[in-house]
Amino acid sequence: MKKAKQAGGRVRKLHDPVADRLTPIYPLDLQKIHTIDDLVRAMGKTAYTARQIGDGADVLEAMARDKSCTVVLTLAGALTVGKMGLVICDLIESGIVKAIVSTGALMAHGLVEATGRSHFRYDPGMSDNELFWAGYNRVYDSLEPEVNLDHVEAVVDAVLAQWDPGELVTSWKLHQRIGAYLSRQAPGRGILKSAYEKKVPVYVPAFTDSELGLDLALFNLARQKKGRPALAFDSLADLEHFTGTMMKAKRWGILTVGGGVPRNWAQQVGVYIELRTRRGLDKMELKRYHYGLRICPEPVHWGGLSGSTYSEAVSWGKFVPPEEGGRFAEVLEDATVALPLIVGAVLQRLGYLPRREVRAARTGRRQAVPAR
Repeated sequence: MKKAKQAGGRVRKLHDPVADRLTPIYPLDLQKIHTIDDLVRAMGKTAYTARQIGDGADVLEAMARDKSCTVVLTLAGALTVGKMGLVICDLIESGIVKAIVSTGALMAHGLVEATGRSHFRYDPGMSDNELFWAGYNRVYDSLEPEVNLDHVEAVVDAVLAQWDPGELVTSWKLHQRIGAYLSRQAPGRGILKSAYEKKVPVYVPAFTDSELGLDLALFNLARQKKGRPALAFDSLADLEHFTGTMMKAKRWGILTVGGGVPRNWAQQVGVYIELRTRRGLDKMELKRYHYGLRICPEPVHWGGLSGSTYSEAVSWGKFVPPEEGGRFAEVLEDATVALPLIVGAVLQRLGYLPRREVRAARTGRRQAVPAR
């Protein structure tokens, strides 16, 4: 090794990175990219957020291939207004995801899409006050027409009208029955329809903080006006059902998009199991998540749960530490960019999405054919 003299007579020994077995990084060569997976693998060999996307795909692939692993998908943010609904359907229909924990708004906006209605681009020429009077609810750069939400309410009312007043309402039961309704009535794809058909429960811990929660409240008020009893909602029954689902699994994995209540509610299940044992209420095996992939641009220094690291969560007993086999990746990127890239790459690796190529007639250069 070469030696270089430093101030004070100290000698610095310059290492050979190849001899030290450092991992090299490479330029992204677009001429060698023919599929989503090609692109994501190449990004994983570069730097910064691109490398995070590549590493994230590797972790998602690992948990998807682990037959002993139950993967939970947690969702926050306006992903369905952001048109990520069919990507989520692919995660369900491919069999990767076995349970979903979400915000209620995300499911409500997804129900708009699943029943054949549309969201629209926001025209900055209209002020927010003009949008209000026109019935256009703005979500950053997109619009959710109020008539869409009225349509969602009609669907929810149709489902609730068949509910036995003696049966408690829970978020997972309600979403399951909405999915059954869509399976019968809606020809297109949708998150709740796919979840119903694949027997994937969908939990919404903060249920009343959503359009569907308001729909249930309005439905109950209408029942009471007619002298009929209100339907009772039990959020703790969701917790017990989710805990029972997770206890059946040998290993756990979590794919978190965003953060907030869905992320923490799903992560705290290991803590709940440990507390039940420590309080002498049950004798249950200590369980923690072995795999984790987080897609969220929030930085850790803001102090919020959405930006907290998996290392921090190890201290709470929510995750298996890396030295004991835990495997995690964190992608600090907008989910509308990172999610389709990561999911598309993994689904191609698993064979769910085809990897087809054709040769261009004029240039002779191979081009990818979009999966249909």
